[in-house]
Amino acid sequence: MKHTFFTKHFPYVMRYFLTILFLYCLTPLLGQDRINGAAFQTRSPVIAEHGMVCTSHPLASQIGLDILKKGGNAIDAAIAANAALGLMEPTGCGIGGDLFALVWDSKTKKLYGLNASGRSPQSLTLDTLRSMGLSQIPSYGPLPVSVPGAVDGWTSLHNRFGSMPFKKIFEPAIDYAENGFPVTELIGYYLKSIDRFLDMGYPNIKETYLNPNGGSRPKNGQRYKNPALAETYRIIAQKGRKGFYEGYVAQCISDFIQEQGGFLTLADLEEHHSEWVDPVSVNYRGFDIWELPPNGQGIAALQLLNILENKDFSTIQWGSEEHLHYFIEAKKRVFEDRAKYYADMDMAEVPVSELLSKSYARRNFEGLKPYASTYLAGEISAGETIYLTVADKDGNMVSLIQSNYRGMGSGMVPPGLGFMLQDRGELFSLTEGNNNTYAPGKRPFHTIIPGFVTKDAEPLLSFGVMGGDFQPQGHAQIIMNMIDFGMNVQEAGDAPRWDHSGGSSPVSGYSNDKGEVHVESGIPYKTVRGLMSRGHKVGFARGVYGGYQAIYRDPITGFFHGASESRKDGQAIGY
Repeated sequence: MKHTFFTKHFPYVMRYFLTILFLYCLTPLLGQDRINGAAFQTRSPVIAEHGMVCTSHPLASQIGLDILKKGGNAIDAAIAANAALGLMEPTGCGIGGDLFALVWDSKTKKLYGLNASGRSPQSLTLDTLRSMGLSQIPSYGPLPVSVPGAVDGWTSLHNRFGSMPFKKIFEPAIDYAENGFPVTELIGYYLKSIDRFLDMGYPNIKETYLNPNGGSRPKNGQRYKNPALAETYRIIAQKGRKGFYEGYVAQCISDFIQEQGGFLTLADLEEHHSEWVDPVSVNYRGFDIWELPPNGQGIAALQLLNILENKDFSTIQWGSEEHLHYFIEAKKRVFEDRAKYYADMDMAEVPVSELLSKSYARRNFEGLKPYASTYLAGEISAGETIYLTVADKDGNMVSLIQSNYRGMGSGMVPPGLGFMLQDRGELFSLTEGNNNTYAPGKRPFHTIIPGFVTKDAEPLLSFGVMGGDFQPQGHAQIIMNMIDFGMNVQEAGDAPRWDHSGGSSPVSGYSNDKGEVHVESGIPYKTVRGLMSRGHKVGFARGVYGGYQAIYRDPITGFFHGASESRKDGQAIGY
């Protein structure tokens, strides 16, 4: 029989065809079909069996890992890493700020929530602020300073779940504060915000943050020391909560703020307490997504996912016009609820159950249009923050976020203590009758949120994304990337992001601004054109929408997969 070219090469042709078919069927599992064949992953997830630490600074991650190797648990390591970040990233966090955490306890097999945000001064009233002619609490200075909650958050976490002596946890951060550490390129860039406070003439900035020789701002690769912070850490390590909220440190804080014209008192500090709260969740396509209830904005991520669950994304391409359009329109509706309801639940009625109900989400979904709606967007502000997550050999996991707000905070640095106080009080409304209207002893609306995912009552993912208003949008994007589009824990954070801003807020109230979509590079230009044709205003990203850290626990092997995205200096490290 004479062989034709086709019959001779038929086996090879079929082998090629079957290979292409196999790869085509496999790509949905890898998440590649959603991204036009181009993977966004910048590195492999770090995989380890005994423990994992993911933070926004490599030295802090290594400190956390050392704590785990010395016998500490995830809670001990998270506190140690957070203390180091307060020194190494003063542009985003510190003991002058607040803290929120979700803790998976392997003994009780339960998720616990901690709200460690501070309250407003008891002696400052709404009438007093109005008498100053203010329409909004200023961003800087003594007026936006609320009680810093981070240290009480640390002690609350340690008292309930910690295993290592409190004093041992602070040793690495104290050593780095006394002897110095090299400033990273990114933090050196962010430290430019020091110049603003110097221009404002605020005291103690130079002594705390500038190099002693020549008074220059710390830059990339230079050594930075903070002996004053080392001493404050030493007091906290020895005396715990009392070392910060009572005695010398507390007196120094209250005296300084009142000298600057503020209202924070020693009694405000002494009476402060964190609150253990029940986390709230929604089920998204079989996965339970967990956040903390207000005064934070975590439930905005849950509301957003609840609405989007009504849309079948199995046939929609990742990053497409349709994907972003429905996400943006759902976000607008959620942020109107955020502006109206989210506030301190000790002093305002927040209908959490109704906001998270599937029926309410369905009604919202049915109201979405195929074009850009006049439903508003909602905006507060972006501010630097740190997020970290830790897992240990026993299966404990911590999702922790901590911030001073607006980068370094208020500009108020108490003398000799080595840190700046937060300006979270700026996020109160001064309009009477709103849920988030200022009142004495009230916690302001908060932007920072830790996230967690469980499946079948077992821990699956501990994650968070920094970035002010962007955070609930970021949480929803991460969850959709993994569940709807098949990305792994690293790629889900590396994939390009988008942000929608403008409109009403819990601070300024109602606005008729429809907002603007900002996209990172990597979102197809075809998508941008399509969004514009639907009536959206689209621009490029304003800064960086990061950073993200996460730990995925493989439900079969129990191994931890750590991720730290490429937008920051972060590191995932395990053993």
